Amino acid sequence: MRSALPKVLHPIAGRPLVWHALRAAAGLSPERLVAVLGNGREQVAEFLRGAADLPPVIEAVQDQQLGTGHAVACALDALRGNGFEPAGTVIVSYGDVPLLTTDTLAALAADHAAAGNAVTVLTATVGDPTGYGRITRDADGGLAGIVEHKDATDAQRGITEINSGVYAFDGAVLAELLPRIGSANAQGEVYLTDAVALAKADGRNVGTSHADDPIETEGVNDRVQLAQLSAVLRDRIVQQHQRAGVTFLDPASAWVHTDVQIGQDTSIGPGVQLEAGSQIGSGVRIGPDVTLSNCRVGDGAQVVRAHCLDSDIGAGATVGPYSYLRQRAVLAAGSKVGTFVELKKTQVGAGAKVPHQTYLGDATVGAGSNVGAGVITANYDGTSKFETHIGAASFVGSNVTLVAPVTLADGSYVATGSTVTDDVPPGALAVARGRQYNSDGWVLRKHPGTAMDRAARSAGAVDRDRTDPGTGSGLGGAGAGAGPDATTDAITDATGREDNRG
Repeated sequence: MRSALPKVLHPIAGRPLVWHALRAAAGLSPERLVAVLGNGREQVAEFLRGAADLPPVIEAVQDQQLGTGHAVACALDALRGNGFEPAGTVIVSYGDVPLLTTDTLAALAADHAAAGNAVTVLTATVGDPTGYGRITRDADGGLAGIVEHKDATDAQRGITEINSGVYAFDGAVLAELLPRIGSANAQGEVYLTDAVALAKADGRNVGTSHADDPIETEGVNDRVQLAQLSAVLRDRIVQQHQRAGVTFLDPASAWVHTDVQIGQDTSIGPGVQLEAGSQIGSGVRIGPDVTLSNCRVGDGAQVVRAHCLDSDIGAGATVGPYSYLRQRAVLAAGSKVGTFVELKKTQVGAGAKVPHQTYLGDATVGAGSNVGAGVITANYDGTSKFETHIGAASFVGSNVTLVAPVTLADGSYVATGSTVTDDVPPGALAVARGRQYNSDGWVLRKHPGTAMDRAARSAGAVDRDRTDPGTGSGLGGAGAGAGPDATTDAITDATGREDNRG
C-alpha cells in the first residue's frame, strides 16, 4: 500500500477493510472470533478495541509473517491461551477481502457440514485466473488438488476455477494438520494450502464450495485494487437503496457509506457523499454537491451544496446553498440556514432563519427569530469560547456583531450595524453604533479635479466651508465668523449628542 497505515485499516465505504471482514464473519454468530495481527498490530488492535459495532475479538499476534499456515497456528495458540480448543467448524478468512459476505461464508459452512468434510475450499470462477492457485478435479468432479500458478502446466493454467484462500476446517483435524505442514518452498513459509493435500493424503474428505460472485473473493494489495473494490461496493450500496425506494439522479457520482440509512422517496443529486453514521429521513432532497458526515436529516428537509459534520437537520428544514454546519449544529423543524452561512455548536429554533453570509458559533437562536446578513458571534477571545443566546421571535439586523457572552431576550430587536456587548431586554431595541455625520463638500476640498469632484459638482455639490472666489462672500450656513472652529463644533455636537428619539 506504500503507507504508514496498516493495509487492513485503509477504508472502503467509510470503514476499514478489516471491519468489513469481521462483520461478515460475525454474521455467522461464531462462538469465538479471532483476529491475527501482524504488521502494524498496535494500530489494528487499537481499532478493534474501540469498534463498538464489532463483537469481542480474541487477538492473536503473529510476530513474524511466515505464511498463512503459520498465521492460523497463531490463532489456535490464542484460542488455547484463552482456554478453548478448536472444535466444530473453523472458518479461515482474510482481513483484506472486504466484499466477502456473510451469506457466502454461511454457504461455505453449510456445504462443509453437509459433505462431512475435513476441509472445504471456497472457490470462484474468474475471467483472468493469472496468479491464482487452480482447482483441479478428478474424474468424478471431486477436488483433486490445488496447483499454484507458477507450478501449473499450460493446460492447468487454462483452468478458470481458482482457490480463494478461504476455507472451512474441522477444528480437530486442523489442529492435527498444522504441525505437519512444512516450509520447504522458495519463500520458506507455511502455506495453509498444503493442509488440503495432507488431508486428502490421509484419506479424509475434502471438497469445495463455489462463490456465486467472484468479486467477493478479491483481495486488496494496492491502492488501485482498493479503488476498484470501493467502486464495486459503492454500486452495491447505491443499488440496495434504490431498490428500497431512494432515487439517485446520478448513481455513479454518489458515494454512500456502508451503514448509512435513507428513507423512502428521498432524492439524492449528483456529487453527494453520505458518510458513516448519517441517517436520512423520507422525502428528503439531498444535493447536488453535498457532504453529510455523521448527520441526521429529518423528513422533508432539503440540503443543497452544503458540507455538514456531526449535525442534526430537522424535518422540513432547508440548508444551503454553500452552508457549513459542524460540531453539533442542530436545526429544528422548519428552520432555514442559507447561503454562505457557517454554524458551529449552534442550535436554530423551529421556523428561525439564518439566511445569508453569517457565522454563529456557540449560539442558540430562538424559534421564529430572524438573523440578518453579515451577522457574526464574536465567541472567542483568544483563550476561551463564550455563548450567545438569541431569544424567540427576535430580529437581528444586518452586519451586526454579537460579542459573547451576550443574551438577546425574547422579542428583542438589534439595529443594523450594531456591535452588541450588553444583554438586550425583552422587547427592547439595541442600537450600538456611532451617529452619522456628512461633511458637505469634502470631496471638492480633498480631491479637486478628479472624476469624483466632477461628478459631485455635476450633481450640485458645493463646498459650504469655502468662500466663493467670485463673490467674496461666505457660502452656506457658516456665515460671517463661522470658520473651521464652527465646523469642528458642529461635528462634535453631531457625533456626541445622545439619541433620545426612543
